[in-house]
Amino acid sequence: MKILLTGGAGYIGSHTAIALVKSGHEVVIADNFSNSHHLVIARLEGLCERQIRNYQIDVANQLDLEEICRKENFEAVIHFAGLKAVSESVNKPLLYYGVNLSTTLSLCAVMLDLGIRNLVFSSSATVYGEPERIPLDEHCRANNANNPYGRTKSFIEQILKDLQATQPLMNIALLRYFNPAGAHASARIGEDPKGPPNNLIPILTRVAAKKLKEVVIYGDDYDTPDGTCVRDFIHVHDLAEGHVAALTKLVTNPGLVTYNLGTGQGRSVSEVVDTFERTTGVELKKRVGPRRPGDVVSAYCDPALAERELNWRARLDIEDICRDAWLWQQQNPHGYQPS
Repeated sequence: MKILLTGGAGYIGSHTAIALVKSGHEVVIADNFSNSHHLVIARLEGLCERQIRNYQIDVANQLDLEEICRKENFEAVIHFAGLKAVSESVNKPLLYYGVNLSTTLSLCAVMLDLGIRNLVFSSSATVYGEPERIPLDEHCRANNANNPYGRTKSFIEQILKDLQATQPLMNIALLRYFNPAGAHASARIGEDPKGPPNNLIPILTRVAAKKLKEVVIYGDDYDTPDGTCVRDFIHVHDLAEGHVAALTKLVTNPGLVTYNLGTGQGRSVSEVVDTFERTTGVELKKRVGPRRPGDVVSAYCDPALAERELNWRARLDIEDICRDAWLWQQQNPHGYQPS
């Protein structure tokens, strides 16, 4: 299939591009590079051993997007484009609502106009907010996000459900990611946040590289085995493979489907820090700080539905995540930027 990846030069999009190409698909990337890097394309071409066509456009610009889609004649779209920093969304809610909703509405309009029927949406476990129960399954309440970023994902999920209800020929997969981390085993592509990192693993690698002073553990008095928050960390390689499986599902069994993509294993913050130190041999400077507003105590998924219906499950573990993320940091000390 020929597949459009909106935001395909980003962290998850770039890893998914490799997985798709290795599965025999043709990918085309549309990205405005506001939160990604042009060098990603060259590295993807090296890893895939082929040219990766890409267009620098704003997906919210419906005219530009339609022009590309008419030219390329896509059979499916995987929609990654959007803003994704939780803390930034709290400070800039209108920006997040504007960008994330407008890109989706533009994309849906073009897909309907041109008869593109297959869509995989990059959603998030943040739609669950404070968990109704643990582990989280796809039947848990999913309109309880506690930040604007998560609420944009909830709103978009509802938009796509409403669309599919009135356009039954549309095939849509909603993929709720848990905590993506790690990097490609080659260390050629990885997570390179612009500005200070917000996610735990990039913080650990930057402290290990002495680019950040210390790891702050936000609270050690939660009702968990060691007092720190618990999360479900999934290797980005496994996450990418989940997109390939979801796309196959849409083609063979059309309709609207929703899947959690996670490992089903909860890892505490302290446990991840200890695992990183043990795996890399690097001792980190760390301290315990106050609880961070909005953090849920524990969030990890029940991935049984994805395993049953997609024949997919996470195969890499937290040690693989730490090893690959640290290798990425070592070989790319400035990320995608030149030294």
